[in-house]
Amino acid sequence: WATLTHIGGIFFGFLPALIVYLVLKDRGPFLAAHAKTALNFQLTMLIGYVVGFILTFVLIGVIVLIAVGIVIIVFSIIAAMKANAGEYYSYPLTIKFIK
Repeated sequence: WATLTHIGGIFFGFLPALIVYLVLKDRGPFLAAHAKTALNFQLTMLIGYVVGFILTFVLIGVIVLIAVGIVIIVFSIIAAMKANAGEYYSYPLTIKFIK
């Protein structure tokens, strides 16, 4: 489930992490930690998307939107690989909304 939480973030944003956090966090500290980490990262990237959308009126927002999309793909794949290997992972560039 931890691996799917990170991979789901690529396609569905923060929803898979939120669902896993709310429903499955009691299955153990490993899954709870990955769900929190993924949820914090996806919420931070949602803020990045909103800022990028606002900045599209200044034309630099398109670059921000592309950069946020690439960051989500790359770091989610790295986190999924760590979760699959049974290791903990902490995303860089993340605001800790849920502690």
